[in-house]
Amino acid sequence: MTKVEPGVRDTVPAGLSRRALIGGAGATAAGTALAMTFGARAAEAAPAPKPSGTGTGTGAGVAGPPALKGIPKRPRLVDYEIFELAALLRAGKVSSVELTRAYLDRIDKLNGPFETYANTGFYNAFVRVDEEAALAAARAADKRIAAYRRSRTPLSLLCGIPMGIKDSVGIKGFQTKNGSQAFTGNVALQDATAVARLRAAGVVLLGHTICSAFSGSITGTFAGNAWNVAHVPGGSSQGSGVAPVARLAAACLGEETGGSIIMPSAANGATGIKPSLGTVSIAGVMPLSPAYDVLGPMGRSARDVALILATILGPDAVNDPQTLAAPNPFPQIPFGPRPGSKPLRGLTIGIPQTDWMRVGSGIKTGVSPQSTYGAGHLAVFNRLVGELRALGATVKEFPGLDMTDPKQNPYFSSSDVLATVDGSPVSPSAAVVNANRYEVRYAKAVADFCESGIPAESAVATLTSQYGRRGPGESSASLASADRFYGGIPAAVRYEGEQRRRTLIANYTKALRDHDVDFMLVLSLGDVIGLRSGGTGFPVYRAYYQVPNALGWPMVSFPVGQVQGLPVSAQFWGPRFAEAEITQAMIDYQARHPEHHNATPADPTPPPASAAPRQRSMTAETESGPSNDPLLGEEDIRKALQ
Repeated sequence: MTKVEPGVRDTVPAGLSRRALIGGAGATAAGTALAMTFGARAAEAAPAPKPSGTGTGTGAGVAGPPALKGIPKRPRLVDYEIFELAALLRAGKVSSVELTRAYLDRIDKLNGPFETYANTGFYNAFVRVDEEAALAAARAADKRIAAYRRSRTPLSLLCGIPMGIKDSVGIKGFQTKNGSQAFTGNVALQDATAVARLRAAGVVLLGHTICSAFSGSITGTFAGNAWNVAHVPGGSSQGSGVAPVARLAAACLGEETGGSIIMPSAANGATGIKPSLGTVSIAGVMPLSPAYDVLGPMGRSARDVALILATILGPDAVNDPQTLAAPNPFPQIPFGPRPGSKPLRGLTIGIPQTDWMRVGSGIKTGVSPQSTYGAGHLAVFNRLVGELRALGATVKEFPGLDMTDPKQNPYFSSSDVLATVDGSPVSPSAAVVNANRYEVRYAKAVADFCESGIPAESAVATLTSQYGRRGPGESSASLASADRFYGGIPAAVRYEGEQRRRTLIANYTKALRDHDVDFMLVLSLGDVIGLRSGGTGFPVYRAYYQVPNALGWPMVSFPVGQVQGLPVSAQFWGPRFAEAEITQAMIDYQARHPEHHNATPADPTPPPASAAPRQRSMTAETESGPSNDPLLGEEDIRKALQ
C-alpha cells in the first residue's frame, strides 16, 4: 500500500518561518498553513470538549451503544454501523486494530493508486493514506477502550472508528492539496478544529479522501461511484461520498460550499449532513467562499452521521467566530429513533413547487419539479411520500420561494450591479463573497505560497489561473489583481449585499411559515446519473442547489431506493440550526426502512494494471460540470435563464 509521501509529515518548508505558516486568528495563513482558514491554531485554541459515554460535542444526544444481542449479524466486519462497532469494541469482540486493518485491506485492494487526480478505473476514494499512523492510532484507541472496560473511564462512541477526511481539510503533518498537485508541499501544521475534535474522541484517521479539482465540480470524475465505478460520484467531496458506501471507511468528513456534501451523498447513496453555517468550525479548511463553506459528516446511517456531527459541533471563538452565532448549548442531536408507529406525527413536510429543476442546458420554470423526474425516480419519490405519511407526517405541496422573482430574491444570481470596482461589476452576492475572501486572504495566501519557492513553475501558473484575476486592460491574470479587487469593495456595497442576503433569508422563512411547513423534501438528483467518461454527469438536478448555503440552512441526504442499480436519494432541508429536527426525521425513517442505507454494492473488478495511470499529471486535473463556487454557479443560472 502506498503511504503518504516521504518527507511531508511534520515538516516546515525552507524559506518560510513557522510564524508565517501558522498565521493568526481570523485570516488564512500562508504557505503550508493555507488550509487554516480562520487561524492555524485550531487544535490549541479549540480543544474538543471532554468525552462522555455518548459523545464529545456540545450537541451530543443521549444514547449508548446497542446491546450485543440487538446487533444484526452482518456479512463482514466493515458492514457494521458505527453504533454497532462501538458496542463490539467495548465488549472486546473486535479490536480497533482489526477494524482498521479490515478497511486498509479494502483500500489496498479496491482504491487504486494514490496521489492521482484522474479517473484511474478504481474507486480512487482516498488520495493519500498513512497506514502506519492509522494503526498507531488504532492501538492507542484499543488502550483507551481497555481502560473503559476496567474502570468505565469516559469514552466516546467514536473511539477506535476509522474515518477519512476530505482533501481540503487540514490533518497535521499531511499535505492538503484540495484536488490538485499544484498544492504539493502544502502541509498542515495543525489539525483543523473538526479533525482535532475527532482525534480527541479517539477516531482513527485513515487519510485524505479525494475531492474535485480546487473543490470545484459537483459531478466529479476522479472517484468512481460506489455502486458502479463507471458512473460519476458527485462532488466536490467525491471520496467522502464513495468511501463509506464502498466500505473503505466507516464514515468521512466532507466540506460544502454549494452542493459538495449533498451531491456526492445523493449520487452514492450515502447519508450526509450539511450543517448550518456556524454549527461546525471551518478553521483548517482551504476556503472557497467564506460564510458559505461548511464541514459535515458523510456515512452509511443517519445515527452514525448524527454522532459525528454531535462530536465536531460547538463554539470555536478564536478560529471561527461564525460558530458564535449558533445556539450554545446547541439543540441536542438525536442518536436514535422515536418510539411508536407514528414518530413523524405533528410534522408538516413541504414539497416546494418553485424549486426549479435543471434539465440538460435549460431550467424548467413554471412546471412542477416532480414532472421533470425520470420515471423511476418519480416512482421512488411517490413511494417515499406515502411512507412519510404512514409514519404520521403531513406531506404537502406548497409554493416555496421562486428564486427567479427578484422581489423575493434580491440576492442570489441577481443581475443588479451595486458598484464597479477596479473596472469590474459587483453583484449583490459578489459584494459579500469577495469581501469575505479578502478578509481571509484568499488570493494573498495563494500568492504567498507561490512566492515561497515550494510550488514548481507549472504549479504557480495553475494556481494563478485558478485564483487570480485578469482585470480590464490587464494582459494576464494575477493574484495581486484578485486581491486588489476583493479589497476594493466599499463597506457600503458589502453592507447592501449582506442586507439583500438577509432579505432573501427572511422571505424564504416566511414562505415556510405562511404554509405551516416545518421543513422541505426534495430530490437533488432527478434522474439516473451519467458516466465518468463521455457522460452527461447529472441530466436532471436542482437548478438552485446552492441556495441552502446562501441561506446558511442545514440539509440532510439519505438513500430511499434504486433505479438501474444506482441510488435514489432524498433530502430534507429547512431553517438555520434545525439540524436536530431534520436529522431526527431521517433517523425515524431509516429505522423503519433500513433496507436502503443497509444496501451493499458488489466489489468492482479492478481494471488491468496497464489501464490505471500511476504517474502524476497536471493535465488530468480538470473536471467539467456545475460548479461548487457560488459566483460561477450564479452566472451559469443567469445564462440558462436567458
